[in-house]
Amino acid sequence: MEGESFKVILFKLNGETYGVPIDQVLSIERVQPVTRVPNAAEYVLGVMNLRGLIVPVIDVRRRFHMNRSELTAESRVVIADVGEIQVGLLVDSAKEVMNIKKDSIEKTPDIVGGPEAEYINGVARITNDDLLILLNLDRVLSDEEIGEIKQIEV
Repeated sequence: MEGESFKVILFKLNGETYGVPIDQVLSIERVQPVTRVPNAAEYVLGVMNLRGLIVPVIDVRRRFHMNRSELTAESRVVIADVGEIQVGLLVDSAKEVMNIKKDSIEKTPDIVGGPEAEYINGVARITNDDLLILLNLDRVLSDEEIGEIKQIEV
């Protein structure tokens, strides 16, 4: 259908705006204490207790091979369904919901290569100067990585 749209949660990472489908996001939380887990992947910060549920927390900057960020008052943990598990995604800030028209999305440019390209669904123009990178949360972690994170959840 022409003009069809969907809602995304916007968050910032390293000054760039990213979006994930709202139907995969369960909540947006302030950063809470995280318990480090021995032998976890370097991008896994640990686990946090979210109202009695133990949720693994991933530093999205580290997952995307960016420099580490300092936690600020704006830092948030986006609780999302990723594959078949719930994870917390540590981001620089998250606060806005936006409607994106499907026909405004362009496929990932060919110059974006390597493993990063597989978890980008496309790019949408949100203003004349701002682009929004749409993430495919189901590909942010491989099946093997999801299996490793499931081991943490015990």
